[in-house]
Order: sequence, then structure tokens, then C-alpha cells
Amino acid sequence: MASLIYVLHLIAAVLWVGGMAFAIIVLRPAAHEALEAPQRLALMQGVFRRFFLVLWHVVPIVLLTGWALLGGWYWGFGASVWHVHVMHLTGLVMTGVFLAVFLGPWRGMRAALAAGDRPAAAAALDRIRLGVTLNLGLGLLTVAVAGWGRFGG
Repeated sequence: MASLIYVLHLIAAVLWVGGMAFAIIVLRPAAHEALEAPQRLALMQGVFRRFFLVLWHVVPIVLLTGWALLGGWYWGFGASVWHVHVMHLTGLVMTGVFLAVFLGPWRGMRAALAAGDRPAAAAALDRIRLGVTLNLGLGLLTVAVAGWGRFGG
């Protein structure tokens, strides 16, 4: 059972971090090269609507499977190793950043687009980019800590 929980944890983490990497490193620059601002806003609205829907499923899976592994595989907080504590912390911070982006700039972007206020929508999209970039950095740090802690000591 621990193997299944671990696999679910890894798949969910890959979807989360990989989705952010794709959005920031690949999609955003390509959209800026190929599309005018109104089309770019429409594209990113569709992208983030879908991505945030995925995250509402993936984030709880990451947290719940992480806690299950912490309790069942690592014998709880007191007995677990340093990298598990770091992963737990970064996972909670990433969750907070996701919620802040979703409830703040994402909500603002949707409202601005519905009102036809493209400058406000673009400003909100930039705040989304900053939050996603922060979370991408935290996610990559978490992956590095997981690999280092597991195999590097």
C-alpha cells in the first residue's frame, strides 16, 4: 500500500511542478511572441482555468499522500529525516501560494476580463506569473531536496 501512496504522491507532484514549468518556461514566452495582448489574455485565462482545476485535485493528493507517507513510512514527525521536514514545509508554503494566487489575482483577472478591463486583467496576470514562478522555484527546490535527502544523505 505504501508503494501505491508513494506513486500517487510522485505523479501529483510531477503534474503540479511540471505544469508550472511548462506555463512559465514554454507557454508564456511562446504566447508573447505569437499573440497580441487580447489573444494572450484569452489564452492564459483558458490555460489557468484548466490548470487551477487540475491543482484543486492534485494539491490535496500531494498533501494527503505526503501525510500518509509521513505517518506510515517515516514513523511521524519525530522520527522522520530532515528532507521529509523540508518537503513538508515547502509543500505547505506552495499550497498557501497557490491559494493566494487563486483567491487573489486569478479572481481579479477573471473579474477584469468580464468587465472588459484589459489593463487590470494584464496586471492580475502578471501577479499570477509571479506567484507561479515563486511556486515553481519552491517546487524545484522540493524535488532537489527529495532527491538529495533520499540518496545524498
